[in-house]
Amino acid sequence: MRVLLIEDDSSVADFVASELALKGHNCECASTGTEGLLAANSARWDALIVDRMLPKLDGLSVIKSLRDKGDLTPVLILSALGEVDDRVKGLQIGADDYLVKPFSSEELMARLEAIHRRLAPLGADFRTTLEADDLRLDLITQEVRRAGRVIALQPREYRLLEYLMRNAGKIVTRSMLLENVWGYHFDPQTNVIDVHISRLRQKIDRDFDYPLVHTVRGAGYRFGDE
Repeated sequence: MRVLLIEDDSSVADFVASELALKGHNCECASTGTEGLLAANSARWDALIVDRMLPKLDGLSVIKSLRDKGDLTPVLILSALGEVDDRVKGLQIGADDYLVKPFSSEELMARLEAIHRRLAPLGADFRTTLEADDLRLDLITQEVRRAGRVIALQPREYRLLEYLMRNAGKIVTRSMLLENVWGYHFDPQTNVIDVHISRLRQKIDRDFDYPLVHTVRGAGYRFGDE
């Protein structure tokens, strides 16, 4: 993997960079939030590791800026702030996982590789588009169209739709969505899924002849025609 590490503590940065190198990964470092955001926007990365408390621009602001412009690069937060509310806020802002300091190199590598596997194209699936009925999702440009009409989605809505389309015809549980779309390893006891499913339906189902997102009572959701 090509990894961008945004970390102002030089000892932590040196440790993480050396561990990544031992695993054969290429790591570049930035020591402030502004430098990190510039680097993130200037090149393509397989994953980002972002310290939450950074000088000039904090880590959550870096992640929010990237997500607001549609950048879906996997992000792992490093932070000394480990309360549930801190972790939830980090995940809700757009991070894919959250690791509390101090941490072991083994857990860092496992979490980084897990989010990369989960969010990278799956296995030998080299498709550049996903299609279901009259809905088309371009994995390269991230453009979504239904019946030829362009549909504008927020980054999380896009990721939710992509996951549903990759599992079209199957029942997708709330736990599966929390794990694979939000990166939650626990249930935050919020209505975040309901809110995003509702928004997605408003965009891809409303004003069309039939819905593609279906609720399976007591089980989850299924994507596709009836």
